[in-house]
Amino acid sequence: QVQLVESGGGLVQPGGSLRLSCAASGSIFSINVMGWYRRAPGKQRELVAAIMSGSNTNYADSVKGRFTISRDNAKNTVYLQMNSLKPEDTAAYYCNVRVRTSPSRVEYTYWGQGTQVTVSS
Repeated sequence: QVQLVESGGGLVQPGGSLRLSCAASGSIFSINVMGWYRRAPGKQRELVAAIMSGSNTNYADSVKGRFTISRDNAKNTVYLQMNSLKPEDTAAYYCNVRVRTSPSRVEYTYWGQGTQVTVSS
């Protein structure tokens, strides 16, 4: 079993910054993809950013140039630095990881509990 602990959400004014963290622990052999999704009220969940084990990254068009995803493999932690925040970034943000718990090729997907980001003046 793998546990994810998120932190860093909160209330921020437009133009401000926040940094989200998600630490994975438990039966981890390796972590392939680490990412962040968000769900705004009345909208579908969407991918915000993802980072592969080789450090390749992928961003939603709406956050390119403003958000940066990074990972610390030694700590099994993924970060999302969010700058120039806009009211439309308001959502619950969820950490997502794809984990191998053994040397086999089987991967399991785990989700964090979610952390609320509210951008408002």
